[in-house]
Amino acid sequence: METGTTEISKLKELSDAPIGRLLWKYSLPAVVGMLVMSLYNVIDRIFIGQWVGPDAIAGLAITFPVMNLSAAFGVLIGAGGSARISILFGSRDYKGASTVLGNALVILSVIICCYLTLYAIFIDDILIAFGASEVTLPYARDFMLYILPGMFMTNFSFTFNNFMRASGYPVRAMVTMFIGALCNLALAPFFIYYLEWGIKGAAIATDISMTLSAFFVLSHFFSSKSTLHFKTEKEMYRVRLRVILPVLSIGAAPSMVNAAACFINVIINKSLYVHGGDTAVAAAGIFTTYTSLMTMVVVGICQGMQPIVGYNYGAGKIHRLRRAYWLAVGVSTCIVSIGQLAGLTIPEQIGRAFTTDAGLISETARCLHISLLAFTVVGFQVVSTTLFQSIGKASASIFLSLARQVLFLIPLLLILPPEFGLDGVWAAFPTSDLIATAVTCLMVAYQFAQFRKREKELSVA
Repeated sequence: METGTTEISKLKELSDAPIGRLLWKYSLPAVVGMLVMSLYNVIDRIFIGQWVGPDAIAGLAITFPVMNLSAAFGVLIGAGGSARISILFGSRDYKGASTVLGNALVILSVIICCYLTLYAIFIDDILIAFGASEVTLPYARDFMLYILPGMFMTNFSFTFNNFMRASGYPVRAMVTMFIGALCNLALAPFFIYYLEWGIKGAAIATDISMTLSAFFVLSHFFSSKSTLHFKTEKEMYRVRLRVILPVLSIGAAPSMVNAAACFINVIINKSLYVHGGDTAVAAAGIFTTYTSLMTMVVVGICQGMQPIVGYNYGAGKIHRLRRAYWLAVGVSTCIVSIGQLAGLTIPEQIGRAFTTDAGLISETARCLHISLLAFTVVGFQVVSTTLFQSIGKASASIFLSLARQVLFLIPLLLILPPEFGLDGVWAAFPTSDLIATAVTCLMVAYQFAQFRKREKELSVA
């Protein structure tokens, strides 16, 4: 890989610049981008709730697990590939990083074509399996049928956005997010309200927005001036197990989070429908939308932390890795704590932002009061999972990803609702968070002991 002096300096700062300033530089664009993306999803749902109705909100909530499953495939390549690129850059293996880029393009294209074909054929069966009722199925179907074409571009946009940030372009990665978000903010109200397209208008607006984002991010990698870019050599695109397996193993953890969220939502939606009907499903949709504002900020911080941790781990500078991790944990904990406080003190106001239905507002307030009780620990969990992902510890990252959403939450969803009804569904979330946090603390403590051991070995060498 031909890498000029300017490009080298972009990467060299990862090992030399002060960690606080570096985390700010890499995280701020990611946070702004993720927050803007999250905000336009929130605004979409506000438009749908206010102008289409509570049943449409419930129908949209049914599509969340389907969308999470789609995102899981993009995250598998995007998160895994960006972590590998950071580590390879830290080790000065520029040719290896270029090969990861080419292999990722091929594998992602194949995966997307496969799952979109299955969605198109079995869409009704999938939505019913995920908890759609006779009332909500038409809304969910309308949204999914129109969002399918844009999902190809959505995966490309998010996956290569991660690669852009990992290769030293955090601000340009933020611009990618802004392009899609601002376009959607302009188009969604026009399509939903003025053209009276309802829920399908939200899907079409997203399709157009993500297509523009994808073209922008891909144009970056077609430019030879970029640190990492597509080339004409066929070897770059020849899929090899030694290249793609490390990508898949590292990306498996965040991918499984999305996939697990899909199947967890199936269990949650069915339990909610049994104990509270479509109103409870809609309340869960509002809860998910609200918490996504905070979690997307944390994800942005993690995206900024990842290249710093990966590069310095590859370069053997463990003290800088440790500093970046703890700064990310502190900032993330502050963010989720603010969100928790707002959700506990003004839940009715949050509900009213999405709907005018009194019953749905009341159920949303009840949901937020219970579900957010332990939300303050979520930042620590997400950052810690990213730590293991960034240093290539795939098994640890996968375990932590699944611990909160599968190993603990699923049993709680099966145990608590039969005893406590709808409140049992809401209570499963904070209970799972607390148990998962205890496990995370133990694993992080062990990993830091390993870091200290490696530092001693490096000092002797």
